[in-house]
Amino acid sequence: MSLQVYGIPNCGTCKKAFTWLQNNSIDYEFINTKETPPTREMIQNWVKSLGFAPMRNTSGQSYRALGEEKKTWTDEQWIDAFAEDAMLLKRPLFVKDGTAMLVGFKAEAVLRGKLGL
Repeated sequence: MSLQVYGIPNCGTCKKAFTWLQNNSIDYEFINTKETPPTREMIQNWVKSLGFAPMRNTSGQSYRALGEEKKTWTDEQWIDAFAEDAMLLKRPLFVKDGTAMLVGFKAEAVLRGKLGL
């Protein structure tokens, strides 16, 4: 199994996920989206798996800086926005064997179920 976790190192939710993964001896590769932003193609595939709504980081400054027109954006417009500013992506984003499986970290049961751990 190849598990990649996309996010930023100073994100509190990412830190909780990293701690949980480490405490459960689950190997993963961390990808810092500030240093290595995902490509448009990657984001497009993630949106196909998860939909654009769950992937939006609605609590971030980048999201709040968007105008009211964001409420009527299409999937393609969201993909463009995510590709332009990775801070719009909710964190952490879990990708297993190349497929986006889960975004965010709330409960270990969800993580276990979604990732088949």
